[in-house]
Amino acid sequence: MNRPLLAAGLAAAPSSEQGGMPSTGAWAQIPPPAAGVFRVRPLPYEATASYLQRLAAAYRLTLPQLCEGAGIALNGQGTTPAAGLALSPAATGRIAVLSRIPMAHLTCALPHLTHHSALPNGAATARWTPFDAPDRPVAACTLCTRHHSQGTTRAAWTHRPWHRLLCPRHHQTAPDWRLGTPLRTGVVPELITAHHGHQRLHRHPRGTSAWMTARAITTRWYDHQQHLADRWHHRLHQLTALNAHLDHGGNASAALLARDLVIYPEAVILARTLATLPHQHRAHHQRETLTEIGRRHRPDPVLPHHQRPTPHLPHTITPLTSPSPEQLPCRGRSARLPYSAPFHR
Repeated sequence: MNRPLLAAGLAAAPSSEQGGMPSTGAWAQIPPPAAGVFRVRPLPYEATASYLQRLAAAYRLTLPQLCEGAGIALNGQGTTPAAGLALSPAATGRIAVLSRIPMAHLTCALPHLTHHSALPNGAATARWTPFDAPDRPVAACTLCTRHHSQGTTRAAWTHRPWHRLLCPRHHQTAPDWRLGTPLRTGVVPELITAHHGHQRLHRHPRGTSAWMTARAITTRWYDHQQHLADRWHHRLHQLTALNAHLDHGGNASAALLARDLVIYPEAVILARTLATLPHQHRAHHQRETLTEIGRRHRPDPVLPHHQRPTPHLPHTITPLTSPSPEQLPCRGRSARLPYSAPFHR
C-alpha cells in the first residue's frame, strides 16, 4: 500500500467542517471506501500515537508518511511511550474517515484523543507532546494487539486503568512503562484471582478510593521490605524466570519494574476489605478498623496454609488516613494489629 493510494482513499471523503465532522447532507454523497482502505480497530484505552502507528503499519507506511498522505501536518518529534500525539479536531475527523471507525467509537477507545481542544480547529495538525511519567502508556497484550491489527504488528501502548492491569485471556501485562514487552504471568495464578476480585471492587461505590489507599499501603510495605518479603520474593522470582527481559530494564531493577504486579493480590485483598468496612469504623475508630481488618484476614488455623483460599495480611498495617492522590504513597508509622497469628509462606 503506497501513499498515492492512501491519498486517493481519503479524497473520497468530503472536507472536514466543525471539528473534522462533515455535515449531515455531505455524508449521503460519500462513495464507498476506495479499495485497499483498511478498517483498523482501536484497542481499549489505547494511546493516540499507538493507534496511528498501527494504522500506518496496516498501509506499510511510517507515521510521518501516513500523516502526509492523510493531509495532516505533523509537528515536533517524539516516541511512544515518552510522548503522545495531540490531534486538532480536523485531523481527528480525517483519521476517523481513513480508519473507517465511527468518531464515537474512536473517542471512547482512545482516552486522549479529544483532550487537546486548544489546537486550531481549521487546520489538520498533529503535534508531539511529552507525557509525565505517571501518565505514560504501557505496553499492551501482544496477542490482543495482533488480533486488532490484522496481523501487521504486535506492538501497542495503552493508558489502561488499574482494574485492567492484566489481560485475563492471554495472561500478559506490563506493570511499568519502561517495559517495552509485556510480562507473561501464567506461572502466578493468584494474579488472575486478584484480577477478578478487582473487577468486583471496581463496581463498589468506594472501590476507587479504597484501591488508592490499599495500593499506597502495600507499596510502602514493598519499598521498605517490612512485610511479606518471602512471599513477594518468591513471586518476583517466578516472574523473572519466565520473563528474561525483566532483568534488562535499563537503569530500573526487576524489583521496581514488577512491583505493582508483585503486590497486586495483597493490594486487592486489602482494598476490598477497606471498601466493605462499616462507615463508623473508617471515620472515627482507627483502632477498631485495624482490628476489623485483622479479624477478616486471620488465617484459618484448621486448614494448612497451601489450602487457604486467600493469603492473609501481615501482622502490621499502616494507619488509614484516607490520603488524597497528591499525598500518595501514604505516610505514617505502622500500628500493631491486636492479634498474633503465625506468618507462613
